[in-house]
Amino acid sequence: MKGIKKITIIGSGFSALAAASYLAQSGHDVTVYEKNDSLGGRARQLKIDGFTFDMGPSWYWMPDVFERFFADFGKKTTDYYELIKLAPAYRVYYGINDFITIADNLDEIVATFESIENGSGAKLQKFMARAKSNYDIAIKDLVYRPGVSALELITTETALKVGEFFSNISRDVRKQFKNERLIQILEFPVLFLGAKPSDTPSFYSFMNFADFGLGTWHPKTGMFDVVRAMVNLAKEQGVQFVTNAGVDKIIVENGTAVALQINGERIASDLILSGADYHHTETLLDQKYRAYSEKYWDSKVFAPSSLLFYVGFNKKLENIVHHALFFDVDFYQHAKDIYDEPQWPKEPLFYANFPSVTDATAAPEGMESGFFLVPLAPGINDTEALREEYFEIIIKRFETLTQQNVRESIIFKESFCKNDFVSEYNSYKGNAYGMANTLLQTAFLRPKLKSKKVKNLYFTGQLTVPGPGVPPALISGKLVSELINKQFSEQ
Repeated sequence: MKGIKKITIIGSGFSALAAASYLAQSGHDVTVYEKNDSLGGRARQLKIDGFTFDMGPSWYWMPDVFERFFADFGKKTTDYYELIKLAPAYRVYYGINDFITIADNLDEIVATFESIENGSGAKLQKFMARAKSNYDIAIKDLVYRPGVSALELITTETALKVGEFFSNISRDVRKQFKNERLIQILEFPVLFLGAKPSDTPSFYSFMNFADFGLGTWHPKTGMFDVVRAMVNLAKEQGVQFVTNAGVDKIIVENGTAVALQINGERIASDLILSGADYHHTETLLDQKYRAYSEKYWDSKVFAPSSLLFYVGFNKKLENIVHHALFFDVDFYQHAKDIYDEPQWPKEPLFYANFPSVTDATAAPEGMESGFFLVPLAPGINDTEALREEYFEIIIKRFETLTQQNVRESIIFKESFCKNDFVSEYNSYKGNAYGMANTLLQTAFLRPKLKSKKVKNLYFTGQLTVPGPGVPPALISGKLVSELINKQFSEQ
């Protein structure tokens, strides 16, 4: 590699933090510019009256990916934070005293399936064996490829599984299982990839192994532990951070990115990497330098937006676990309301997370912190009145299904929805998770890590490869840093 390069990074989400550490490790002078007043991108913290909430990601899956990241720097996750394996992993509610609890180990999950549908236990074991095989191929190898060419997908292992790229999760699950509840539980993990199970290739069953095989974990004091760890690691590599630094423009001269304009100041750079929203980043360029048109972005399938509520309760709640899914209404109608006919769902599914069940620091003693999420279509109309209407819907159902009164115990609630995703994160149409991993939006078919029109401009994060989710974000940061180092080594 020829000389130290000055690299500026836009945004401080997981992918940007990962890339910053890798590039600084390679000897570059790296500075991260974050528009908000705290680091972590969507994985920020909210602190109110002794309560602490993770504002973004709340599921810690694929612990091996985190270990692999820190191992690249001669570290372990335990050097920075402690992990707790959740037992149970989560619970799915269908009615009053009617729920399925997912254990923290596959043997118990198999037994649960068998108790609900005769013969499903053996079928689940077979399904999980294939899911593990896909996980070994995908997460240990395939996703660590930069999406430059279709040839990256052609390996001895994938050649044997080509049919799984042209079938879908929903079809495969329904071939094996008849009970609708078991089907929904098996379809649930791929929702993290941002698309309907019927639009997600069968190969992505590796998410089921991430769920049942590797388990659900929780950093001791929340997902922000991971942000804090990655910031500390980056600082150890020499990375500098600047907050309250929203980028106004990417300055291009003679087809090369040469500087950022931040708060009216020109900041020169040898190379610019954006971990911010891909679509937004391109709007920082003059029109002629944008690689993707508005028509392109509008034609893509985006992951849902979300209506979020951060709620403080003045008492401990009953009949809850750390992660809870409320599937007591039509699972598929809600999906249609997101993807097929975008609208506010008439009967919303929702997710609730109570970190104080596991982490005593999440709420004052004797109290509970609750995080509620309703998936919504991106680009949907967002008003305070609609937020209030839907809070009443979900809190009423929550009280009924868990058989307790909680409304009068609410100390405060803060909401966050599509408009906030746009204003806080410059998120395209207010999406929460990025671009969905459908067949035609996988690997080399996603927006490129390297700009096609501007030299020395790169991208990382959930709109490029490998896709949505925290573990893929770490991988995206590694992939782009390798492309950048390759460019410098060839100069």
